Amino acid sequence: MDGASSSAAAIKTDTKRSQTAAAGLFSPINDDLLHNILSHLPALSFASAACVSKSWNQICSRILTRPKLASALSLHPSPKVAVKEVIEKVLAEPIRPHFVVANIGSGFGLYDISKLISKKLGSSIPFIISTSSGIFGRDALTHEFKEVKWGEVCGDGRDEDCSIPTKDANYGILLTVGFVPGLKVDAIPLLRTIKDPREVLLDKFIMDIKDYTASVSDCTSPVGIMMFGDGLRDMKPIVDALDYAMPAETVIVGDERCRFLYRSENESRNVCGNAKYFTDAVGLIFAKDKDKPHGIGDIQFQIALSNGVSTVGSRHKAVSVKVNNCERSTWLTARREGHPEILDGQQILDDINDELANHVDSSDLYIGVTKHRKISIGSEKPRWITSLEYHGVVGGDDQYLYVSGVGIKTGDYFNFYRSDPETALASCNNISSSLKKLKVNETQKHRCHMSEVFGGFLFACCGRGEPFFGRANVDGSPFVENFSRVPLAGIFCGGEIARGSLRLTGEAQKDSDARCTLHVYCTIYLVLSYTPAPAPLEH
Repeated sequence: MDGASSSAAAIKTDTKRSQTAAAGLFSPINDDLLHNILSHLPALSFASAACVSKSWNQICSRILTRPKLASALSLHPSPKVAVKEVIEKVLAEPIRPHFVVANIGSGFGLYDISKLISKKLGSSIPFIISTSSGIFGRDALTHEFKEVKWGEVCGDGRDEDCSIPTKDANYGILLTVGFVPGLKVDAIPLLRTIKDPREVLLDKFIMDIKDYTASVSDCTSPVGIMMFGDGLRDMKPIVDALDYAMPAETVIVGDERCRFLYRSENESRNVCGNAKYFTDAVGLIFAKDKDKPHGIGDIQFQIALSNGVSTVGSRHKAVSVKVNNCERSTWLTARREGHPEILDGQQILDDINDELANHVDSSDLYIGVTKHRKISIGSEKPRWITSLEYHGVVGGDDQYLYVSGVGIKTGDYFNFYRSDPETALASCNNISSSLKKLKVNETQKHRCHMSEVFGGFLFACCGRGEPFFGRANVDGSPFVENFSRVPLAGIFCGGEIARGSLRLTGEAQKDSDARCTLHVYCTIYLVLSYTPAPAPLEH
């Protein structure tokens, strides 16, 4: 036997002796006492303890039967220090990471952060790292809840190092680690071919989601999808296609415009730097686990929406429509509903400015267009859907009203909307009341089969925050005030994605309503709750 083999054998023997000695040392300890000791270990020590013996592993598995979300933020300007602070915090208690979401300021590089996180958490856990316009969460050192507002993320998400000039840099990281027994999680990209940059592989994206879900679940539809788009691709048709392809129970939330990096558990999907594809978006897919262990309950995804716009003036109908594809804008004339006169852009804006009165300089203005369009996936028969899409008002003259985006047709109806902090504040208060009712239900005496909230995500428009409301932490307060000990991770977005029933706030949508999937001046609350499995019947 050579020296290396002899050393390896000695190490193996010493390890076995150590494990046997450890097991023997603690064998007289009552299982309940051991359970209590192990449940207070940091995550890494807990993982080591689970390897000591079969009985210890069983106790560790019993400790981690309920889902868990751990989240922390750091504003330290050094990426190494910031990552160290948040990882130490999220791993301070037992957890087995099933997924990782990190949101960073523009001063940190996506690749640098991914290497630091992988070094600490391992290279096999699916993750998404995005550069955000700001973050919400609890400070890793002080545990104080903070709202950190930076600026809107712009630029190409495919930069090699995603670096930003120092004068525009923002430093900070929000790290969230999730343990979700009963679910399977993976990251799936939306690809576009380099050979034909116009060809977005949308059908493949949807089939990849369905195929992955079918492979781990008893159905083809996930529980939830967390989306991140790179800002260079119009996300409206993508989210509309997901809305069409997925049942009403599938919740979709996310950030329409950011820079991101991801890793999938399936290596074939990790195409970063690939010579064939660009990645236009990525979705973190949550699917039910068909092999869910006995005794594990169910996780629910519920959303609530704080509306931040109010309508202005009369409804209009588009008369003539011209598209500027280079600038991705639309020029149009319109009629006020019930009036025959065709109005140019200046006439339309004069009417709206009269309606706005004192708000004309303080509000961002949009048109919300009701669109009735056919949509299909793959070879399926096309089906009509009705949707509401917002377009920012750029300006107007004696010919046209100019709005951002394309896709408006002659005959489409639209309303004007303005950003409105009073509407947003009232909406936040309503959500707080709804979450308070949920909290009251949790504290009822007989709650063995009641759902309990174990975490939340928040996606807020980058136009909101302290400048919008006049004070900080308004968007986070509905969740924090009702669930002060429950982790909440949030970001300011370049565009808020939200699709799903709003039953949490009693706003179930009718099939006949125009569905809105991309919002403006809104905050989306994703509430994660857990219902324990029924106790086995005694014989």
